[in-house]
Amino acid sequence: MESIILEVQNLTKKFDEFLAVNSLNFSVIKNEIFGFLGPNGAGKTTTINMFTGLARPTSGSLFFFGKNYTAHIKKAQEMIGIVPDESNLYEEMDGFENLCFCASLYGIRKAEREHRANDLLRQFDLAEAGKKLYKSYSKGMKRKLTIAAGIIHQPGILFLDEPTTGIDVASARQIRALIKNLNEKGTTIFMTTHYIEEAERLCDRIAFIAKGKIIKIGSIDELMEEAQKERIIQFSFDGTVQINKLEQDFNRQFSQCHFISITDSLFQVRSATAMDLMPFMSFFNSRGIKVMEAKIIKPSLEEVFVKITGIERDVMKKEKEGKKK
Repeated sequence: MESIILEVQNLTKKFDEFLAVNSLNFSVIKNEIFGFLGPNGAGKTTTINMFTGLARPTSGSLFFFGKNYTAHIKKAQEMIGIVPDESNLYEEMDGFENLCFCASLYGIRKAEREHRANDLLRQFDLAEAGKKLYKSYSKGMKRKLTIAAGIIHQPGILFLDEPTTGIDVASARQIRALIKNLNEKGTTIFMTTHYIEEAERLCDRIAFIAKGKIIKIGSIDELMEEAQKERIIQFSFDGTVQINKLEQDFNRQFSQCHFISITDSLFQVRSATAMDLMPFMSFFNSRGIKVMEAKIIKPSLEEVFVKITGIERDVMKKEKEGKKK
């Protein structure tokens, strides 16, 4: 039987009349990576804040390891690890001192906390940086040390809020590898992210959240199953074409298909049923349009997200770019 680490029942948070989180219901299973995917303002951080005691639920219940901690969330903090999107460590301490200080907050004895600190510095490839002041660390190093601090008390579940936002590509790759490694060693992880490809790469299950409400929950396979029923052929042309005129002619001849313009020389044909390529090629040839490439496209998790939530990919892209600045 699967062991449930976190269970959420009708969890709601209001700020005056603003409904930030709207009646969430889901559970996180032991040893999984559970992704919380949505745009800025969707309610991701507010949800984590309720889990970790930084915000009080307006209504609903929170269970950790089968016990209701809604009214006494502080008592659950020894069981949970927290890595906020902004660092909560001390600039004037070195890496080793930061880890030891965090361990002391959980009542870990000196010899044990020093052992754990040194072990985590080695594990996170920060051994040489351990005696350097935290303020001298790069953004990627700071994020790694913050994760190390979040697990020094060996929690049953680790909450990661946007773990790779704002750091360089190489550091983000290292953080993802660390997250995967932690999970393989038995750490249950709940992570929020803007990055659809990151969720697809790391998570066992994903919840899509928009405007404070969960729209869909499932494994990657479950989320992709519905999308893969749609057939997509993408055409690229030699030069630009008059898309509006082409779209009108296309819709008249192929009413069972859906025409999507990507650029002036690239568009997709989508259908719920199987499609034969040759009628399309004949259609383009008859109009003097030279097809450079025609290929079958498999729907991505990004397309599933857009279809389910109605949130365009450009919105997520702009938010990601804004977070990097």
